[in-house]
Amino acid sequence: MKNIRNTSILVICAFTFTVACSQKPENSTSLDKTKSTEKVLTDSAAIAAEKKKAADAEKAKLPKPYNDKENAEEKIANLVKQARKENKNIILQAGGNWCIWCLRFNNFLNTTPELKEIVDQEYLYYHLNYSPENKNEKIFAKYGDPGKKFGYPVLLVLDKNGKLIHTQETGQLEEDKGYSVEKVKEFLNRWIARK
Repeated sequence: MKNIRNTSILVICAFTFTVACSQKPENSTSLDKTKSTEKVLTDSAAIAAEKKKAADAEKAKLPKPYNDKENAEEKIANLVKQARKENKNIILQAGGNWCIWCLRFNNFLNTTPELKEIVDQEYLYYHLNYSPENKNEKIFAKYGDPGKKFGYPVLLVLDKNGKLIHTQETGQLEEDKGYSVEKVKEFLNRWIARK
């Protein structure tokens, strides 16, 4: 999903360049076109730098739920044991502390009372780390490498026996510049373990 956002930025920049160039009078010189191109590229670079700076500041303020030192295989095995006892499904939120959208989703779940209540009562929840320090390749391979297909975060729903029953691409849960309470609530309610 994040690759799509980056592509959109490039498309917007390319569109801006085309519009800027197409609005020049027909008798403009190639020097005018060159200056216009340089101005658009400089403005685009400045905008991109500002957006990165804002994202970095936001990221610094958000909780960091992923642990690259943790033995994820062992942790998931323990969650499966607990899920059997409690008759709950497990959600693995795959991503990393490097990923602004992963941190946003974590924060969204934990600060939206009606969503937090569903997660706390109906699921066991784990942040499955994917980072340069620890890619958890064996676990990701077991679940079909969803991050390669969907980007991060991606949600993996396991039944109480540890079997993957659903993979959720989180871009479908977005709304505007964040996540939709209704879409996330619908997702959570759909995958509650039947008792």
